[in-house]
Parts: sequence; C-alpha cells; structure tokens
Amino acid sequence: MSFIHIFSWLPWLIAAAWLWKAIEAARGIPNIPEIAGSNVQPAGAPSLTVIVPARNEEANVADCLHSLLGQDYSNFQIIAVNDRSTDKTGAIMDKLGAEYPEKLRILHIDALPSGWLGKTHAMAVAAQDAATDYLLFTDADVLFQPDALRRSLACAVASEADHFVTLPTPVIKSHGEGMLLGFLQTIGLWITRPWRVSDPDATWDFVGIGAFCLMRSAAYKRIGGFEYLRFEILEDLNLAQRIKRKGLRQVAALSPSMVRVHWASGAMGVVRVMTKNLFALFQFRIWLLLPACVGIAALFLLPVVFLFWSATILPGVLAMASIVWLYRLAGKLSGISSWYAALFPVSALLFIYSLLRSMFITLKQGGVNWRGTFYPLSDLRKNNASGS
Repeated sequence: MSFIHIFSWLPWLIAAAWLWKAIEAARGIPNIPEIAGSNVQPAGAPSLTVIVPARNEEANVADCLHSLLGQDYSNFQIIAVNDRSTDKTGAIMDKLGAEYPEKLRILHIDALPSGWLGKTHAMAVAAQDAATDYLLFTDADVLFQPDALRRSLACAVASEADHFVTLPTPVIKSHGEGMLLGFLQTIGLWITRPWRVSDPDATWDFVGIGAFCLMRSAAYKRIGGFEYLRFEILEDLNLAQRIKRKGLRQVAALSPSMVRVHWASGAMGVVRVMTKNLFALFQFRIWLLLPACVGIAALFLLPVVFLFWSATILPGVLAMASIVWLYRLAGKLSGISSWYAALFPVSALLFIYSLLRSMFITLKQGGVNWRGTFYPLSDLRKNNASGS
C-alpha cells in the first residue's frame, strides 16, 4: 500500500477514532455512579481519618480545614501535617488545632528522610498515627461541602469499595483555565474510562486523584501504603494502579460541586503546575514523550487542517462534531462548559508545549523542584525502573 493511499485514509481513520471515543463515552458516562441523596448515612457509621498534608499553604489551608471541621458526619478526625513549611502554614494549623482539639490533630515535620518525596512522607507519617476504618487523603487547597464526607463514605460503604474517588469539581476563574482544564478532561478519556474502574478485568482503567482518595485502612496496608510509593511524583495515579493490580475494588463517583479545587491561576498557571507531572507521566523517558507529542498533534490538530481541503472536509467535519460531543459529555464529569471545545486546537498546542517544557526543564535542572525541595532525576528514574 503506497504512502499516498495510506494518507488518503488518514482523515477517515482520525474521524472514526473520535466518533468511536464519543460513542463509547456517551454509553459509559451515564453508568458512573453519583453520590447518594442528602439524607443517606454510612452503614455501620465507620470511623474515618482525613489526612491533609501541606507545605507553604498559608493562603489555602485555613479554608480547607474549616470546610472539613464543618462536616455533618461525627465519626471522623482530621490529621493536618505541616511538612517543613517556611510560611505561616504551621501557625495557622496550630491555632485551629487549639480551637478544635477533639477533631483536629497537628503533626509537624521538620526534616525529610532520604528516599522520600515530601508529600508521600507526610501522608505516610499521618497514616501511621491513624487507627480508623477508613482513610481519606486530600490536599490543603480543596474545599468540601458540609455533607461531602458523609455522602462519599456512604457511597463507598454501599459499593464495597476498597478505594473510592469522588471526582472533584474544578473552580474555573478564567477562560484560560477553563480552556486547558476542558482539554485535559477530554484527553483523559483517551487514557482511562472512569465508568470501567470498578471492573476488575479492566486493568488499565483506574482513577487516582490527590484531591479525594478514600481508602479502607486494610486496603492501604495491603498495598504497602505510601512506603511503597515513597518516591512517586504521581503518587495518586500510581496508588490507583496498584489498587487494580492487587485485585482490590475501585470506584469513581460523580459529586457535582461537593468537592471543589482551584488548580491554578490562568492558562500559564496550569502549564506551570503541570511542569512536575507531565514528564513523570512518561517515566522521565524522552523516547516515550516525543511520540506522544506527535500523536496528540495528529489527533487534535489534523481535524482542523482537514476542514481547509476539499478532499478531507467531510471527515474533518465528522471529527470536529465528535470532539464537540466529547467535550459536552466530559463536561458532565466536571461542569466545564463545552464551549471550550472551540478552543481545543489552542489547548492542544499549549498542552504539547507543556509536555516539552516539562521535559526540557527537568532535563536542564537534572531533576524536579517541587515546593522548595529538589529531587534528582537519577533517583526518580531509578525509582521508576525498580517499581518501588
């Protein structure tokens, strides 16, 4: 088959891929469970520890902890971990701990042991101090509605989940944020199918979100805790993957506006946040990242090109319609407007830039700078190679 013949079929192959993904999402997304009604109670009233690691989060940590302290579920405690902060995070935590000693316990970490990332170490230390049925790991910039813990825990118990993820609602403060986050949720549907995470046979479908990671304490111990993931940049995704590999039950559920998080300020703020994550997603391997950039460019940019050539305008229109449909479907998971589909070529270019930026910065500095701590690339690659 000649190159020209292959190219003549490429527009239709890309259009078919988009149409197939949109149809699959249209069939699957309605099967994602929603958090149960407002009056539901967790069967057996299990005990819960909420673990909040924080480093230099003085702008957010008080609001996060207040939203947790205002929960309408009684059988829970909070462990907030001040991880070597150099701002007022520790003082803010201590003040709230003194006001709510029955609910809030404060741990201060002054030094990071060798072979650990700061966040995984903080969460592991807190988990060692917890003696409850369930653990919820979250971030210091997340906000919870008053019924969030009760309703999520009730759904986790009812579904017999070992690992339960409440999909958070992103707080969008600018069009740049909406544009990029809308793109990320759409490209995410190419990577994993959240409606299949509870299927034990769907071993490549798993969801890990640092903003809301609820686990049975027994399951946490069975996977080796964060000790096993001690040097993982993407600890939430790797934990979710490990859950599936161990044959434990994972469930992802919708909860519109119940758990909210503001990723970053503006499009470039989102790009900067992704700097530490994206190269890690490809195991810090250039030969994995560069083909991904080519694939993303082909999948997201060629449909626009097809619209300007008479021989490919029909598959171009089909691909574009499928993309808009997928944006609309993905918006049901997050609340992000499907109108951002109009900017998806710009988003794709920014995402490719983010991938390359993450790679170049990581290679240039020889590692990852994350919240004031430098982690050498040699150690990060060694960890990926060993799987520890």
